Amino acid sequence: MSIIDRYLTAEVIKYFCIILATIIGIYIIVDFFDETDIFLESGLSFSKALFYFISKMPIAEFIPACVLLSVLVTFGLMNKNNEIVALKSSGVSIFYLLRSILGIGIFFFVVIIILSEAVVPITKNKAESIWAKEAKKKSAATLKEKDIWIKGDYSISHIRYFNSNDKTIQGITLNYFDKNFKVIRRIDSEKGIFKEGNWFLYDILEQNFDKGGSVIFHKELVVKLDFSPDELNRVAVKSETMSAIELYNYIKKIESEGYDPTKYKVDFYSKIVFPFVCIIMSIVGTGISLRISSKESLPVNIVYGIGTAFLYWVFYSFCLSLGGGGMLNPLLAALVPNLLFLCFGIFTILNAD
Repeated sequence: MSIIDRYLTAEVIKYFCIILATIIGIYIIVDFFDETDIFLESGLSFSKALFYFISKMPIAEFIPACVLLSVLVTFGLMNKNNEIVALKSSGVSIFYLLRSILGIGIFFFVVIIILSEAVVPITKNKAESIWAKEAKKKSAATLKEKDIWIKGDYSISHIRYFNSNDKTIQGITLNYFDKNFKVIRRIDSEKGIFKEGNWFLYDILEQNFDKGGSVIFHKELVVKLDFSPDELNRVAVKSETMSAIELYNYIKKIESEGYDPTKYKVDFYSKIVFPFVCIIMSIVGTGISLRISSKESLPVNIVYGIGTAFLYWVFYSFCLSLGGGGMLNPLLAALVPNLLFLCFGIFTILNAD
């Protein structure tokens, strides 16, 4: 590794750490004040509360923006001190500088993969457990083999699949008990929709064991259940709590059972594609920095960096929403933002002075 490579790497990593620490600090403060009442009332220890806030933080999602800003700040300061001019005068090309920055992008590409595959699933599950069992004091809803089980007032509900996009549940079994915990009624339903504050169940088989075992079929039935879509959404299977392999296997499972896996397919492809953003942002940051004059480099770089990161995140979220809603192929939904910004990065590099 040359002196220039070592210098650029050290500077970018230094500013990356400063920027990431700043973002994490702001995130924790805002999140803490948003949920502080719950933790104070629950009597949760400071260490557990701190672990909860840190473990639920989307650090992997912060990394690409931090890479972009750290590259922009590094080159902005070098421009301000005429170091870029000196390097160009010595015959150092833009592509030589890009080589070092791409190495940093590849390094953080690997970091995101390690975080999302090995660290985040464990910490997210632990954070959800702290919230449900210790902070909110709710342990009635649990996951077992990716199915939802909910213990209510003399009832146990089993849900095979919950779709958070349209607030529907599928594969529902409701068991009702008497005071001796004997089953007195069972309802099996293909699908349930939450609307007007109630659950509407469809294609229902109802069995009443306390009335001679009578069996009744319903096309539609309105029932009051012990849970809302928001409560289901908190306990339901989340893509970030699974590795890519686990998510792939879960998609195959719900597909084989006849449920719509579109939302999870979008999440699966985004898991595969998202880490490449670090490499793309390193290209974009280098191209933007080397196109700006030395006098205005640093402040303009920061503005461009924040604007670029914001535009990417808005467009990325928009495409994922289109994919989750079935209006865009799941693979394209995850891939299009990266391809668009990669083209933008290459364009800025080719047109840099």
